[in-house]
Amino acid sequence: MSTHAHRERLLLADLLDSVGPEAPTLCEGWKTRDLAVHLVVRERRADAVLGSFIDRLAARGERVQDEFRAKPYEELVRTFRAGPPKYSPTKVGRVDDAVNTVEFFIHGEDIRRAQDGWSPRELDEETADALWHRLEQQGRLLGRKSPVGLVLRRPDGQTVVARRGAPVVTAVGEPGELLMLAYGRGEVARVELDGAKEDVEKLISAKMGV
Repeated sequence: MSTHAHRERLLLADLLDSVGPEAPTLCEGWKTRDLAVHLVVRERRADAVLGSFIDRLAARGERVQDEFRAKPYEELVRTFRAGPPKYSPTKVGRVDDAVNTVEFFIHGEDIRRAQDGWSPRELDEETADALWHRLEQQGRLLGRKSPVGLVLRRPDGQTVVARRGAPVVTAVGEPGELLMLAYGRGEVARVELDGAKEDVEKLISAKMGV
């Protein structure tokens, strides 16, 4: 059965295929080959991912990353497109949606918005609602790094308080755009920001995200 995460996976794989291995992304220092390596290692080598969080495992993580980086780009994209290995918890649809929907959406936009002449993806209502649901669940986690109080609001008035406190900036936009802001992509997020100028500038340049 198709899940939101599965659909985002296929769209992201298509983007990776279409732009090739040397295209820019919004991920600092990464081209699309680096992003493809990240996606495959994240899904298939949890031991390497731990190297990002545990110092004594960092060298091992780097070795695994280098091993995958040496693989042909087309193989990396094909592996990612094929989905998680059979032993992965994300083979279960609910888990897949919880773990991967936002991850794949954000990285798709990392590619799309780094290209010349980009335009925002138009989301259908079901996808927008799915992203908003994840934002409701993760808003406080994402907002913990905000330098100011942060309120996220859809045009229809639905609201998530991502961080309490003053001063406050209120961001109004579609769910995908609010997610881009909450994941530290404020410079390309198409949202309306209501707050003092200096607070808005702090928010736009903040390194937010999980």
